[in-house]
Amino acid sequence: MSFQSNRREFIRSAALTGIGVIAADRVLAQDKSPNERVNFGCIGVGGKGDSDSSDAARLGNIVAICDVDENTLAKAAQKYPGAKQYTDYRKMLDEMGKSIDAVTVSTPDHNHGPAAAMAMHMGKHTFCQKPLTHSLWEARQLQEIARKTKVATQMGNQGTSDPGTRKNAYLVKSGVLGKVSEIHVWTNRPIWPQGGSRPEPQPVPSYLHWDTWIGPAPDRPYGPGYHTFAWRGWWDFGTGALGDMACHTMNLPYMALDLRNPTSVQATTGGHNKDSYPHWSVITYEFPATASRPGLKMFWYDGGKLPPKELFKGGKFEDLVIDGKIPDSGSLIIGDKDQLYTPGDYGGGGRFIHTDPTPVDFPVSPGHFEEFILACKGGAPAMSNFPGYSGPLTETVLLGNLAVWADGKKIEWDAKNLRAKNAPEVDIIVKPRLQHGYKI
Repeated sequence: MSFQSNRREFIRSAALTGIGVIAADRVLAQDKSPNERVNFGCIGVGGKGDSDSSDAARLGNIVAICDVDENTLAKAAQKYPGAKQYTDYRKMLDEMGKSIDAVTVSTPDHNHGPAAAMAMHMGKHTFCQKPLTHSLWEARQLQEIARKTKVATQMGNQGTSDPGTRKNAYLVKSGVLGKVSEIHVWTNRPIWPQGGSRPEPQPVPSYLHWDTWIGPAPDRPYGPGYHTFAWRGWWDFGTGALGDMACHTMNLPYMALDLRNPTSVQATTGGHNKDSYPHWSVITYEFPATASRPGLKMFWYDGGKLPPKELFKGGKFEDLVIDGKIPDSGSLIIGDKDQLYTPGDYGGGGRFIHTDPTPVDFPVSPGHFEEFILACKGGAPAMSNFPGYSGPLTETVLLGNLAVWADGKKIEWDAKNLRAKNAPEVDIIVKPRLQHGYKI
């Protein structure tokens, strides 16, 4: 694409200075020439892919859509009648590559890495839903590909752009909690069947391209427990409760305290058959000290497990924890001066328990997808870009599943080399074997 230089500089300035959402939207809305709008190919247009493609249509042009479910594809085609339709993203990129500037990837987790990698290798700006990938190795690879190709990237953890989340994170960065020693993060997931046996095989529905849905995963017969939602509970396709929500609920402490490269991780679970994730898990991460904070521990809880109730007493907890009941998702960051409690998934609300900290400056986002569009047009990288933010966040998140697989064994982690120093048996989870010719 070519853009007028004065407009490029204005957009770049908007991204760098955190210009407000209204002004940024106005800039983008003034794109009347088709040549100045980002042309999108949307991979996966149902579920979260519906809202992702809506964002792409709001701020750009959709020229191609892809979904393995022909019913979903037909519904999207009614919204985007000018878009060419595909059931295989590889064919879409091969045939439409010269017409596409950027892609959205909104598929089940196991297809994220191959789809995003193919698009980036072709020079396409890439927006990918969370978690960024299905495996640790894929997350590292996408970071390297993004650095090499220099395309704009962003992961779909929308809370990253929320002003409340950013405000809380930058307050913690400023030191209002003192020395942080513990973090507790919990979720109400899973809300899909998990921890059981495979469904009985059934004929593949006529509208579903099952082989393409399987993609890089090992073959298995179609059953009613996979498409369209319950795939999250299967090791071959999803990343369980942790992968579904930690890129949201863990995002605030990650942003505030740079929770990269844990040195160890250990899980207790309800037990699993290494095919479906367990009903519940509690995971302990250990992080080394950095230049800005001491070493600390983070505890993750899912499947109905919650932090100890005694942590939620005193100060302003009294009017936040009603009748001693902890909301079923949230985070608690504990320092030696104060604590930050945020109920819900995105870290933008909540309260400092013992003080009312002085406000601090933080970078204001024009909006999550707006950040991506600005980056595509030469502006600053979106905060949740692959190499600088969302790739390392995904590595931290997925390391917890390494511990779930080991089920009780403490994993000593070598982050630099993506290696469990004391557990070679988890190598297959670090880097699963991609099947059927798919590659990163």
